Amino acid sequence: MEDKPLNLTEYGATAQPVVNGLALARVVATSHDHYLIMTETGQLAATLSGRLMNLATTATDWPTVGDWVQVRLPDNPADGAVIERLAARQTVFTRKVAGRRSSEQLVAANIDTLLLCMALDANFNLRRLERYLAVAAASGAKAVIVLTKADQTTTLPEQLTAVASVAGTTPVVVCDATQPAGLSELTALMRPRLTYAFLGSSGVGKSTLINRLAGSDALATQAVRAADAHGRHTTTARQLLRLPNGSLVIDTPGMRELGVIDADVDASFADIQALAQHCKFRDCTHHTEPGCAVQAAVASGELTAARLASYQSLKAEQAVNLALRGKARENAKIARMFGSKKQMKTMMQAARHRRR
Repeated sequence: MEDKPLNLTEYGATAQPVVNGLALARVVATSHDHYLIMTETGQLAATLSGRLMNLATTATDWPTVGDWVQVRLPDNPADGAVIERLAARQTVFTRKVAGRRSSEQLVAANIDTLLLCMALDANFNLRRLERYLAVAAASGAKAVIVLTKADQTTTLPEQLTAVASVAGTTPVVVCDATQPAGLSELTALMRPRLTYAFLGSSGVGKSTLINRLAGSDALATQAVRAADAHGRHTTTARQLLRLPNGSLVIDTPGMRELGVIDADVDASFADIQALAQHCKFRDCTHHTEPGCAVQAAVASGELTAARLASYQSLKAEQAVNLALRGKARENAKIARMFGSKKQMKTMMQAARHRRR
C-alpha cells in the first residue's frame, strides 16, 4: 500500500462537506479496533473517538475497509489520527457472523463492483454461488462472477453452462493465474479510481489474483488442501490496495460460511420470480399448493429441483436471521439505555411505583 502524499481522488474521493478542523480520509485496513487510513498526507494509524464509540450500537455503526471518514489529524504523525465521523455509505457488503449468533459483520463499504470468486476445481459449487449473488444483489454494488483456476478443470464448457443457468444478467469472466494472459478478461473490466472487492470461500485464489494484478506479492498466499480444495484462511484482515492501473481492490478473508441477512433473494432468482407470476395463488410458497407454476416447471424440467430448493432455503434462512437481528438490535438498544433487561424492568417498576 502507498505511504506517499497523493490526491484522495486517486482513492475514489468525491466532493463532500467536511467539518472544520477535520480532514477527509479513507479506511484502507482494519484489525479489531485499530485502523489504517489514507489521508492527503499519506497513511496514518487511527482509533475511534469516544463519541463515535458511544454512538455505535451495532456492527454497522463502526468503520470498515472502504469507508470514508472525517478525522482529527495529530500534530505528530506517530501519535495517530482520531476518527470523529463516519460518512454515509454508497454501498455496503455485510454477512451474518459464522455460527449460531445473529450478529451482523461488516465486510467492506463503498464498493463499485463485487467480484464473486469461485474456483473451477473441487470448490465449484452452484448453490454457494447463488448465495453470493443474493447477498451481492442487496449490497448496492454491481456484481461480476470470477471463475478462477481454469487450469484445474477439464469440463470448462459444462461448468460455464451451469454457471449461466444461475447467473442471470451477471457478467462472467474466467481466470487462469498460471498463464501470462490468463487474467485478461478480468483486467479489461477494472477501471482507475473504482473499488473492487474480491469475495469467495477460502482457497479460491483471491489473493493470488490480486498479487498478479499488483505485479508483486502484496498479499501472502498458502497452498490449498488437495483433499477438498479449501484454503487455510490466509487473509485474516481486510485491506484496500491501489493497483498499478489505478484500480482499488479489497481482499477479504475466505468465507467458509456466508449467512444471509441483507440479501435480495428474489432478484438473484429472477427465473423463479417470472414463473411465480403464473401461480394460481399470489402468496404461493411453491411447495404443495395447487396450480403452482414453479412446481410445474420443475416437473417439466424447465427448472431444476435443486435450484428451487436453494431458493426456498435462502428465503427461510433470511427470514430467521432478520428476526434474530431485530431481537439483537432491540437488546443492544436496551443495553445502551438501561444497562440490561433486568435493570430496565427495575426502572419501570420504580416508575410505576412513583405514579401510585
